[in-house]
Amino acid sequence: MPADGRDGRKAEVDPKLLELLACPLTKGPLTWDPERSELVSRVAKLAYPVRDGIPIMLPSEARTISAEDMLAPPPPRLGGPS
Repeated sequence: MPADGRDGRKAEVDPKLLELLACPLTKGPLTWDPERSELVSRVAKLAYPVRDGIPIMLPSEARTISAEDMLAPPPPRLGGPS
């Protein structure tokens, strides 16, 4: 079974890979949401799924972030100084 959260396990992504990724629309930073196994672009208001440890960086596959999600504190930023 895939480790994308559908079977109850949390997806994992290589931290070095995460440091290299940027939102394909805004070229801005992404944050990792381990609860939903998604990479979040708050600027684009999109959440890209991670399936079997592979980020699916296609806007057509991304989930639009709701207003409630935008009010929640952002998950930790990936890479770079905090």
